[in-house]
Amino acid sequence: MPLAANKDVFITCAVTGSGATQDRSPHVPRSPQQIAESAIAAAKAGAAIVHCHVRDPETGAPSRDPAMFREVTERIRDSDTDVVLNLTAGMGGDIVFGGVEAPFPVNAAASDMVGATERMLHIADCLPEICTLDCGTMNFAEADYVMTNTPGMLRAMGGMMTALGVKPEIEAFDTGHLWFAKQLVEEGTLTSPALVQLCMGVPWGAPNDMNTFMAMVNNVPQDWTWSAFTLGRDQMNYVAASVLAGGNVRVGLEDNLWLAKGQLATNAQLVERAVTIIEAMGSRVMGPAAVREKLGLTKRAPKVAA
Repeated sequence: MPLAANKDVFITCAVTGSGATQDRSPHVPRSPQQIAESAIAAAKAGAAIVHCHVRDPETGAPSRDPAMFREVTERIRDSDTDVVLNLTAGMGGDIVFGGVEAPFPVNAAASDMVGATERMLHIADCLPEICTLDCGTMNFAEADYVMTNTPGMLRAMGGMMTALGVKPEIEAFDTGHLWFAKQLVEEGTLTSPALVQLCMGVPWGAPNDMNTFMAMVNNVPQDWTWSAFTLGRDQMNYVAASVLAGGNVRVGLEDNLWLAKGQLATNAQLVERAVTIIEAMGSRVMGPAAVREKLGLTKRAPKVAA
């Protein structure tokens, strides 16, 4: 099969994430101000989209605080740097069971499981152009932790995103997630053409290998737009692989802390490296205005607080 490389590529920078990376690198932003500043720097380096979580400014622990999402949103939008804003809606689906012999009651202190409306509060308030929809339930690395996204929850959240006019970015961690995403489009819960992020190498989803990657790519409908990433040291390899396979790319400190062996990266440095790879392959890096046109996005200011 001949290569059909993507000649117009957009870069998403995943700025901070919710993983326990806050003490592994001084460059992982914690406060809303730090997250916004890192996102703006990534945009100046060439990222058309910034994907943002928020964290407790003191501990670095992941948070769903709508006020912090609002601060990040306002700081980015008030800057003189244009960028497409993509906020996570993946928080609030964490169940930690009590253990293999006594799974119930669940570990309430470690769990964070709330309803669809609460998971969407900050999306309805901030109205980003894009927000994420983790399109399936998954064993997620730890022994007794499950990332929980039931079909009912996904239908409810996807419907809310569509009603708000916010473009869902379908986070697909395995082929079954793409299968269900296509079902959501068929039902009319999500609109077509959809936007997909292929999430490779996340335990225990789709493993980080080219055969699995191409199986994921081949399960994305041809008229949909997709992007891909993997965790850790192969992040830049996936920049090249995604472009060659016809897709777009994601880099950033959510997925990888390193620029080279022994050299911790900033978000801007990771984006700069991705730009170099894309352009060396003969492709062009798209800006935010072109991405909005391609994806049919609406840029809106946050609601005025009551």
